Amino acid sequence: MATLKNYLILFDAECPMCNLYTKAFVQSGLLDAEGRAAYQEVNPEICPMVDRQRAVNEIALINQQTGEVSYGISSLFTVIGAAMPVFKPLFAFGPFVWLMSKVYAFISYNRRVIIPATGDEKFQYQPTFKLHYRIAYLLFTWVVTAFILTRYARLLGNVVPVGGNYREYLICGGQIFFQAIVIGFVAKGKLWSYLGNMMTISFAGALLLLPMCLIGAWLGAHPILYTLYFMVIAGLMFLEHIRRSKLLHLGWALTISWVFYRSLVLVAILL
Repeated sequence: MATLKNYLILFDAECPMCNLYTKAFVQSGLLDAEGRAAYQEVNPEICPMVDRQRAVNEIALINQQTGEVSYGISSLFTVIGAAMPVFKPLFAFGPFVWLMSKVYAFISYNRRVIIPATGDEKFQYQPTFKLHYRIAYLLFTWVVTAFILTRYARLLGNVVPVGGNYREYLICGGQIFFQAIVIGFVAKGKLWSYLGNMMTISFAGALLLLPMCLIGAWLGAHPILYTLYFMVIAGLMFLEHIRRSKLLHLGWALTISWVFYRSLVLVAILL
């Protein structure tokens, strides 16, 4: 693979996801050793053509010879296309570029709730909040999580009643509305940030259930095993909820209400 020379990619130092994948570009040889830098640490006079706010929302790639700047999916296509020219025709295909730009924006505008920053936001420029992308993220994680849980519930056999096809969709959707009401009283200004983090936890928990779904489909096992595994995942989700609530400075109220809702639902199912 060819290395893209004389280019500098600017990443968000407060975003663990951005840090990871740009570091992977360097380590894999897609960019040279000096080919990445945090935009917070770059003097604006060095890169006068960079739109600082846009670089926060869409990762910027600077041609250090011409000063030309590309953003977002165009930056990624430039890096990958230089290493793997076979993809260049695809990266120039209009419908594909449009689709991937939407996927990129969906991830970028939700990146702080997918992998939260480990400290307070200290820099002047912060990602622009776009409500429609956050709502799309909540809907996506809700549907996928409920879909997986519906399949997993069938593995629990006589331990937990299976329920109807839409039970898990109602439970997951109900959790969003219930927690939205609670945070409306506790910290209304953090409503969308908290809901995004909460649904990331649910989504991650559902993904961790997938291996057992595959085992159930191919090999089969006693329902007790699936129940114990589900309890382990629920415990990990609980710990992650505590961690993210601390990062958001929300205290214990949202964790208590999260557990209360889940406990209430479990009692209703068992009865």
